[in-house]
Amino acid sequence: MEQLKAAMKRKDKVALESLRAIKSALLLLETSGENSPISTDQELKLLQKLVKQRKDSATMFQEQGRKDLAEPELAQAAIIAAFLPEQLSADEVEEIVAQTITKLGASSMADMGKVMGSVTKELAGKADGKMISAIVKKLLMQ
Repeated sequence: MEQLKAAMKRKDKVALESLRAIKSALLLLETSGENSPISTDQELKLLQKLVKQRKDSATMFQEQGRKDLAEPELAQAAIIAAFLPEQLSADEVEEIVAQTITKLGASSMADMGKVMGSVTKELAGKADGKMISAIVKKLLMQ
């Protein structure tokens, strides 16, 4: 809320839209029927979803040659991502995936679901699901 007020004072349209989207999504989640308070895990998943939506939109706009529409989407994604924990690098994710594969004794693509579940839980909010999936596939195919 403090950042929302600051964005209003600065008249920062992109930040204002981004922060309002976060607030709106949180309110929707809060009133979705569950009476319990929102957990940190739910907040992280929500923020990741918002970032992913904006990145996907930007990609689609760029493919259609609409750079003017893609740039605000990427700017909003960056603002929303600032509320997520620091993202791990591909090398760090690969190291964690390799440890998980060893720990679970996974040896083939049939074990991908098991590995993905464990790694995704461990890296909640710290890495993109697409990157995790690509690394798991790569290591299981070796």
